[in-house]
Amino acid sequence: METTSTPTEQVAAQPVEAYVAPPPPSRALRASWVPMGMTRGRRLWTAAVAGALLVSAAGIGLLYIDDSNNQATIRALNTKNQSLTGRTQNLEDQLAVVQNKLNASQAQVDTLSAELKHPTLGVWNVPQTIHNSNEFLSATVPDTFTYHLKLKSSGPMSVSILSTSQFKDAINCVSFSRGNTNWCMHHVGAAYGALSVTSVDYDFNLATGCAAYLTVITAASQVT
Repeated sequence: METTSTPTEQVAAQPVEAYVAPPPPSRALRASWVPMGMTRGRRLWTAAVAGALLVSAAGIGLLYIDDSNNQATIRALNTKNQSLTGRTQNLEDQLAVVQNKLNASQAQVDTLSAELKHPTLGVWNVPQTIHNSNEFLSATVPDTFTYHLKLKSSGPMSVSILSTSQFKDAINCVSFSRGNTNWCMHHVGAAYGALSVTSVDYDFNLATGCAAYLTVITAASQVT
């Protein structure tokens, strides 16, 4: 037996709408942002490096200028120091000269002060001549003073300092012809004697407070 199925209702087939997937994120947009960011960063880095280089160059320049100024200042100070050193040396030399003059002046003042306390008076200060052995020169030795006997002669002379009693004995020696004047004045006794000399430098102190001495000078032949 044939069974015939009831035909089903035919439904008209509708075309299926094509599936359109959502668009992926735009790569072009992402690519366009990345290079822009990188470029800006590089520019900033380049600018920073350039700025740093400029700052370094400016700093080096300032350091060079400052060093040059310092060197010039040092040279000027060295020159000034040398000048001051020279002036100091000159002042020290002048001070030494002044100090020497001051010392000399002080020595003169000391000498004059001592001279004022103990003045030196010159006596018998003109040349005189003894012509032969029978002549003599005599002078009293002043009291109260130290007697600085300083004599020079053109030839040998004999010099004695005699007390008044010794001088009397010397005169008697000549009077009684016991010897010539040149011998008697120096051989009968003397407080001081120098025979046959051409110079005398002697300090005699026995006359201090006692005016009882004479200086007698004789010679064997003519002398001045």
